[in-house]
Amino acid sequence: MSVPLRILGLDPGLRRTGWGVIAVDGARLAHVAHGVIAPKETLPFAERLLVLFEEIAKVVETHAPHEAAVEETFMNNNAASALKLGHARAMAMIVPARAGLPVAEYAATVVKKSVVGTGGAEKGQVGFMIARLLPTAGKTTADAADALAVAIAHAHHRKLRRIGAAA
Repeated sequence: MSVPLRILGLDPGLRRTGWGVIAVDGARLAHVAHGVIAPKETLPFAERLLVLFEEIAKVVETHAPHEAAVEETFMNNNAASALKLGHARAMAMIVPARAGLPVAEYAATVVKKSVVGTGGAEKGQVGFMIARLLPTAGKTTADAADALAVAIAHAHHRKLRRIGAAA
């Protein structure tokens, strides 16, 4: 009997970073855990990044994922906001990489298409499908649902990525 693969999905943000862990056993998906990391907005920028780093590290330590996936950031017209979001995304990529996990990246449209069936899905549709695909997850916030969706997208695409890399 094989051990189910655990995938950590991360939806990075400086104000709220959603995270979700799923177990994959063949075609079966199971909810493990999810949550949101929300550093106090009154903290200095560097300390908010440190909170993200430390809290993501706790998730990795607690749930022992085998692989991680991060949603690519949506490009913002405000360069300063985009740069700050990039820093949060860096924390979401560095922590699992530092723990020795392979880290994949997925565009939001790929994540939505993997879960809802269309890349233009609304947040509410993603949440609805997460409740259907992972019924034991219970009620999730939009950030946690997005992170679980990232993990599901990775579960669906990871074999294709490996095949493409081997070619």
